[in-house]
Amino acid sequence: MKHLKSVVKIFVVLLVCVGMPLGAEGKQEATPQKKVTLRLAWWGNPTRDERTLKVVEMYMAQNPHVVIQTETTGWAGYWDKLASQAAANDLPDIIQMDYAYITQYAQKNLLADLTPAVNAGLINLKGVDDNFIVGGKVQGKIYGISLGTNAWCILYDPAILKKAGIDTIKPTWTLEDYEKIANQVYKATGVKTPPFSTTDPKQAFDNMLRQTGDSFFDRATGASLGFTKPDLLIQFYEIQLRLLKSGALVSPDEAFITVTPQESGFAKGTQWFVDLWSNQVIATASAANRPVEIALAPRIANSKRPGTYFKPSMFFSVSNNSKNKEEAAKFINFFVTNIEANKVLLAERGIPIIPAVREELKKVVDPLNKQVFEYIELVGKGNNSPLDPADPPGAGEVLKIFRSVDQEVLYGILDPKAGAEKFMKQANEILAKNKK
Repeated sequence: MKHLKSVVKIFVVLLVCVGMPLGAEGKQEATPQKKVTLRLAWWGNPTRDERTLKVVEMYMAQNPHVVIQTETTGWAGYWDKLASQAAANDLPDIIQMDYAYITQYAQKNLLADLTPAVNAGLINLKGVDDNFIVGGKVQGKIYGISLGTNAWCILYDPAILKKAGIDTIKPTWTLEDYEKIANQVYKATGVKTPPFSTTDPKQAFDNMLRQTGDSFFDRATGASLGFTKPDLLIQFYEIQLRLLKSGALVSPDEAFITVTPQESGFAKGTQWFVDLWSNQVIATASAANRPVEIALAPRIANSKRPGTYFKPSMFFSVSNNSKNKEEAAKFINFFVTNIEANKVLLAERGIPIIPAVREELKKVVDPLNKQVFEYIELVGKGNNSPLDPADPPGAGEVLKIFRSVDQEVLYGILDPKAGAEKFMKQANEILAKNKK
């Protein structure tokens, strides 16, 4: 017994010597984690805002040492605000980033290289198709983690088509079919066709252009446009002008006014379709509040390849000046890989890139979301071509000019040939200047 007491005494002394604090029950006390504050910024809409805030709350509940301050803005004001923050060296820790801007921000050394975090498994992209990762790379380094897979599509009202004697839109439909349907629908119902993607007309033209094998921006240097002949752009304008002349096209006075999904012609039933990214389907269809269907964009005659491609809907990037890069990476990992978080997000930013998350969401999404999943699967079945490199510096300015010239042509200020020449000249000047 005396020997046993000596052993116990020696054991207690050893515990004290190694510095193990003893609690009431003899357990080791956990070292409190250092408090961390992260700023998170995104552009969005009420649905996205609500779901994102819920996931932020989930993360903070599971990580009490982290406080996340949120900043949300509409698309139009987001980039101006971000540019001002960059100039003031005050970027948020976690930034929702777009494909059109990621190269510009990365090349200005404003974004952190996330490749080490991915390689270390801090952001777990195991099993993710490289097609979903490459969009966030600039010069071989990962600067953005895709928040969803996206593809350009047509969202249409099947009931309006049936009134015009049209059953459905086939995956193989052409621009000639598109023009014929637009006129047929108008004559039978009075419902009109909107100009090509009024928010960003470049997207509709880009889909046509990629079918020829060309690209909107030069794939190698980004210092010029990727096409040298104006023929297809002239055709792009002429299709719209013919529909405008026949009365089937929504007038530019009405079409180019920025409105909410609820205020749109499609929601009101005065337009039979809208072209948009697949991650915008939910908000647009919900606003319309009636059955809708999704189709591929029309093909051009003798197309060489599909114009549709998988595009990252958006990314999360980390500011290069963030003092908490590791914690920022942990939040991004939670956002893209956590199944419960994604059951809250419900693919609003696009179809998840993580296979396990994607499979789980298929089981719980509503019929409308299921259509989006099925559309992405359709695109994956031979209806896509490789993603072009990220837009070069100056791309944002080029896109504004494209939209402006498109309107000038539709208003009759410029004829199609003059419009194509004006755009190509100004765009090449901007790209060359920004490449220097």
